[in-house]
Amino acid sequence: MSGRLRALVFLPALAGLVLVFGVAGSASGAPDPGARLAGIDHIVVIYEENHSFDNLYGGWEGVNGISGPGYAEHASQVGKNGVALPCLLQLDVNLTTPPLSKVCGGVDKTAKPFDSHFPNAPFEIDASIPASATSCPPPSMFAANGVPIGKGLPGGCTRDVVHRFYQEQFQIDGGKQDQYVLGSDAGGLTMGYYDTKHLPIYEYLHHGGHPHYAIEDDFFQGAFGGSFLNHQFLVAATAPPYNGAVPTGLRSVVDTRGFPNAGYPFYATSGVADGAVTATCASLPASVSGLGCGNFAVNTIQPTYWPYSSPTAAKLPPLTNPTIGDLLSGAGIDWAWYSGGWSNADGDQGAPGWTNGSRPTCSDPNANPANSSFPRCPDYLFQYHHQPFDYYANFDPSTPAGRANRTAHLQDEQAFIDAAQASTKHCQLKPVSFVKPLGEENEHPGYASEPNGSDHLVSLLKDVENGACAKDTMVVVTYDEFGGQWDHVSPPGQGNDHGAHDQWGPGTRIPTLVVSPKLRGNFVVDSTEHDTTSILATIENRFLDGERLGTTTRDGEVADLSSVYTAKQVGH
Repeated sequence: MSGRLRALVFLPALAGLVLVFGVAGSASGAPDPGARLAGIDHIVVIYEENHSFDNLYGGWEGVNGISGPGYAEHASQVGKNGVALPCLLQLDVNLTTPPLSKVCGGVDKTAKPFDSHFPNAPFEIDASIPASATSCPPPSMFAANGVPIGKGLPGGCTRDVVHRFYQEQFQIDGGKQDQYVLGSDAGGLTMGYYDTKHLPIYEYLHHGGHPHYAIEDDFFQGAFGGSFLNHQFLVAATAPPYNGAVPTGLRSVVDTRGFPNAGYPFYATSGVADGAVTATCASLPASVSGLGCGNFAVNTIQPTYWPYSSPTAAKLPPLTNPTIGDLLSGAGIDWAWYSGGWSNADGDQGAPGWTNGSRPTCSDPNANPANSSFPRCPDYLFQYHHQPFDYYANFDPSTPAGRANRTAHLQDEQAFIDAAQASTKHCQLKPVSFVKPLGEENEHPGYASEPNGSDHLVSLLKDVENGACAKDTMVVVTYDEFGGQWDHVSPPGQGNDHGAHDQWGPGTRIPTLVVSPKLRGNFVVDSTEHDTTSILATIENRFLDGERLGTTTRDGEVADLSSVYTAKQVGH
């Protein structure tokens, strides 16, 4: 807990207001966090996609993983009646029975019987869908339940798993961690995990001469739910308000258990709506406490400014609350958000990452023709809601200031790669870099390959570590959210009172590693409690003299990542 006394209390009647009790700061006699970060001149955040800690890093030695305390206690999943499920219903075409053999059976929400290969327990995905399996869809294809092995591209892809705001709180079940299957559209896939030791990132960090690194095994996604909201927490540490009247159809409605969807295999309910905006506070069930409400965007919604998925898609009115970019720019600290596919999507002809040639049409075969008009040529898997700064009025391309901000701070991932690779004598990276890989390379289940994305991650790390930046750069690798995957560790505020928390989160534990000089060994495990906003606290303590985004934002209540420098070597 880094010597901090903190508790955040949410009162539903005062939605959007967080009351903070206690004192946040360094423990008596403890080194100042800013002093610990002295000598770190560059911070790089690589923001991957959609995996829980147990799902990806649970087999890493020395961590609280798949053999850790509470793992078996929280592994069994329950049905709507609270009784343990007899086995796991699978919907992924490569995990159903057949093609796999029957081990057990059960019934779905309509009492329809099913056969399954999987008892009610965590299982290894690789055993049925290895990394070599040809089960990945081409970028132009959507396959709701996955692609049969032999019919797709190599990479061992699974189907996607729902990951939304109210669903995740239901799945966590007050810290019991026992409703991930019940609250999912993918059934038993929520309980799958990868063989950590076969991941390219694991293999890279176990080769001779690997960079010194720390695994964070008590790091949680900043907010409940999906990518949109957690990207906003990464840059602003709070839920974005919906500025204006909420249109019909955008509002969420939950049932008496706080659940907003009727279409999942094990759960039947009615009178609900799974919208982009929170439910009204007056409509919340009295039986469920702590749910977010009011006029806040919590599920995927498009930005007002291009790039967006469609001209007719629901859009979030421009935001004006402060971001980490505002603080850095105000202090004269250079920074950028580097996104894979940005130059093509934004129409930045000739900029790093541009692959669409010259007029009159988009020439990259992965340019989505349904949303392209030269020079705007977004990739099929460019994720518009992964561009958090594009939601802010400061980046309005119709104004001179907005255009200047976009040019300076919203750039293609290739520009980051070029700067890292050019750092032969002196580090040419900006002081703060956020790196967001393109969909094909971000590890997201459903449309991306986990091992292929991990390969890309290794390539990014090598670009930093093989040059002059290695000596003074902290690289934080983390995931935006859990991707619907189970984890056995209860988040702060869910069944316990430890750690900073509010109505927005934090949610499920996610994989996080820190590559940095100054660590006390070549491999350490840091079990200090953190969430996504700890990254902001780290940047603020290093470059901004501890300035925070606001009085009710969570970046002022969490421990920063300088705790990695007091963690002890585990060794391998």
